[in-house]
Order: sequence, then structure tokens, then C-alpha cells
Amino acid sequence: MSGSEARAFPVLVRGIGDVGSAVSVLLFRAGYPVALHDDPEPATSRRGMAFTDAVFDGTVTLEGITARRIDTPAMLREAFVARDAVPISVAPFEEVLEAASWSVLVDARLRKRAIPERQRGLAPLTLGLGPNFVAGETVDLAIETAWGEHLGEIIRLGATLPFGGEPRSLGGAGRARFVYAPVAGRFETTARIGNRVESREVVATIGTAALTAPLSGVIRGLTRRGVSVGVAAKVIEVDPRGDPSSAFGLGERPRRIAEGVCRALAENLTGTSMVSGGA
Repeated sequence: MSGSEARAFPVLVRGIGDVGSAVSVLLFRAGYPVALHDDPEPATSRRGMAFTDAVFDGTVTLEGITARRIDTPAMLREAFVARDAVPISVAPFEEVLEAASWSVLVDARLRKRAIPERQRGLAPLTLGLGPNFVAGETVDLAIETAWGEHLGEIIRLGATLPFGGEPRSLGGAGRARFVYAPVAGRFETTARIGNRVESREVVATIGTAALTAPLSGVIRGLTRRGVSVGVAAKVIEVDPRGDPSSAFGLGERPRRIAEGVCRALAENLTGTSMVSGGA
């Protein structure tokens, strides 16, 4: 599909984490009018690989593509005409959904253990990324997000793989490189993504609870200062390989998932007709 053809199909992406941001980057480059939606205080930790900070700072640039927070959903039309940035809205989802004639809805929230609500019918073509989506039932198409030979594949009928539970190892560290919130509260830190830390160094606090680096390396993930987090939220990630560049730009997995989304749209949007996996 050419860029001029893609402009006829507005896409709404739910989730401003590294996967949703990667999807938005690739779709924007392909010519689609694409917008992002998330909560007013997204707790995403891999902010160097996402558009998350635009919610707080107004704009962020990721791999040459700028995202800009808009004040109201009514500003979407102006943003699509300007085509100089990916618009981000934190208005109630229902308001954003009603603000444009969306051709495609992509759920990139990757809530892992949650059972996704049925979203078929919210747009002519709906895509679910991550565990527990069922193509032909909860969404029209699903994209596999688990590491392995099927990463990024389009599923036209049936479920994605269940949540595997264990993160992929980086530098020999899997789950050990993450810190999860021990209590609910406001996340506070003076550290920055890309900083080097030593094992057991205090990186952040939630109330009176001190959160320390689980190992030595560079900070790859760090929830935004001042954001309220729930118990067990992933708030810190340390990469033991020690390369600050690993904390910025599109990661391999998000990029491959985003490529799957692009293929799904190219194969299933033709003129004004939609082809989906379900009856």
C-alpha cells in the first residue's frame, strides 16, 4: 500500500509503551494518520523507547518521529492535516473513539494477565497485540508478541500464545534485572534512563520504601517521577550489558511486532473494504 493510499485509513493505537510507540512510528512512516491513547499518568518504564514523556512534556521525538500531546480529541483532525507529529490524547477513551472515523483500532496495551474485553466492532478492523486475544472473537486479527519464531505473526483465527511469565535474558539476567513496586504510591527518583548504577544503589522511593538497583549496569527502564503506581508495577529495569544506547530507540521485539501490524494493515485494508479473520 502506498503512502497516499494509507492516508485514507486513520489508526488509533491504545497504549503508549514501547510496543504501542513502535507501532505508531512505523505506521506514521508508512503514511497512515495515526494517534495514540493512554491514561493521564502512564507508568511505562522504558521511556527512552517510547513516546511516554510527551504526555508530561508536550512533545517527544523517537527515531526521527515526533509525538505531541493534544488538549482535546477535537484537535485530531488538525493534527492529521498537519502530519508533522503523532497526536497523543489522554482524554477518556470513548471520547477519542468518537472524535474520528477510525478505520483501525490497535490494542497495544499488552496487559499480559488481563482478559481483553471484546473490541470487534469499535472500528472496521481491530487488532489485538499480546496474550489472551482471540482473533475472530475479541478482535478481528491478533499479532503474536511472544519471543520466538512466531513473533510478529498475524493470527487470523484463534488465540495468541498465553503469557509465558519469564522475561528474555539480557546479559545473563532475566527477571533479576527488574524492580517491582513493593507498595502503592507516588514514584520518586532523581535518576535518569541511561545512567549507570551499582548493585544495591538506591534508585527511587515510593513513600518510605527505598528501591535499589538489583544489579550493576545502566538504567533501561524507569517510571516517570511523580507517577502513582500500584503494587507490583514494573518501575525499574537495569541492563547489565552496560551500554546506554540499549535504553533508547525502538527495541527488536517492539519493532518486529510493529512490522506485523504494518503487514496486517497492508494485507487487510483495500480501498474501503476490510478483510478480517472472523465471520
